[in-house]
Amino acid sequence: MLSKTNRLKRKKDIENVFKRGRGFKEGFLILKIIKNNLKNSRFAFVVSRKISRKATLRNKIKRKLSELVRLKIKRVKGGMDFIFVAVPGLEEKDFWEINETINKLFQKAKCLEE
Repeated sequence: MLSKTNRLKRKKDIENVFKRGRGFKEGFLILKIIKNNLKNSRFAFVVSRKISRKATLRNKIKRKLSELVRLKIKRVKGGMDFIFVAVPGLEEKDFWEINETINKLFQKAKCLEE
């Protein structure tokens, strides 16, 4: 689980990322990013009911995404807000396929430190 300082919770902040953020798509994931005025990066995960009507499956996908991001958080540049949006089809992917997709998204966005 991500620490509280790395979670993007406020509705106003999330709307700001959706309105002004840059978007990247890879496979069944969309990444929206925008700079913030903080030292650390914050993350949010959106899994709509289009993926599954069952909340348990949607939450399971969010937990997978959160864990994969937590493992990479030390390499991610600070001072940015990220939103991962799941696209239908992601529920069929396993942990390692999602991991590869997240790696490709971070590379596209150029937000990993060398």
